[in-house]
Amino acid sequence: MSVRDRQTLAGLFSQETAAGNTSWPEQRDRLDMLSELMPAVTGFEAEPAKIGGIAGEWIRGKSVRRIDAALLYLHGGGYAIGSPKSHRHMLGPLSADSGLPIFAADYRLAPEHPFPAAVDDAVAAYKGLLDSGIAADKLAIAGDSAGGGLTIATLVAARDKGLPMPACAVALSPWCDLPQGGESFRSRAERDPIVKKDGIDTMAAAYLAGADPKSPLASPLFARLHGLPPLLIQVGTEEALHDDAVALKARAESAGVEVSFESWGGMMHVWHIFHPILSEGRDAIARAGLFLKRRIP
Repeated sequence: MSVRDRQTLAGLFSQETAAGNTSWPEQRDRLDMLSELMPAVTGFEAEPAKIGGIAGEWIRGKSVRRIDAALLYLHGGGYAIGSPKSHRHMLGPLSADSGLPIFAADYRLAPEHPFPAAVDDAVAAYKGLLDSGIAADKLAIAGDSAGGGLTIATLVAARDKGLPMPACAVALSPWCDLPQGGESFRSRAERDPIVKKDGIDTMAAAYLAGADPKSPLASPLFARLHGLPPLLIQVGTEEALHDDAVALKARAESAGVEVSFESWGGMMHVWHIFHPILSEGRDAIARAGLFLKRRIP
């Protein structure tokens, strides 16, 4: 992706998520409208639902009819914005490519509901899927950005509660180091058109509400990762969060976790969300879908 292309997509994104004096509800509304600025995505259905007491949506590719398997998806947005609606246009193709129905959880957001509300809701949704009769080896968890970090935190929390692990998990551009210890936060600050320090500091503060930023369930980079299922991690080379993904890979592998790691040249933060106008976004979704299909045939 050229510098000009990154700037164009970043401008499109920033129109919908501009921080500054914009209120959280306004930022949420703007992100929810992002897909309306891109070509329409068809070929899937979205249905409101509640699993384990957590509201959300079932998103299914038109040919997906399985009831014995599912993917729990945790959207990004810095724990303060984002929703099933904001990611619906991305999850339709992921459902089609993976062959899995997707439950996109509408977990509680900060600052109204700070840490650990998002983790509690994600674990409740996962347990709800298990209680519905779906076997653990027919389940997967995935998420992007904050939702990628939340994916790892959910696995850790579920493991510690004695719940069986799902077949696999997918973390797209994961944010799993809230203290921002990675060098890429500084060395790639000018290259990343989406993740900016002021914005990420504001979101981290809203989510933590005074909690320790190195708490393992807030920043799962500091968690014990033993016993987690196979992971797919995708990250772009231009991301300020690139080192989060690299460190997560190292930590997981040192704990004996099987990791498939993909660093996408020239890509920015969660480029998948721009797939209607970015072929690399569609390609990355397809690869994530293939990973899921191989683990849950």
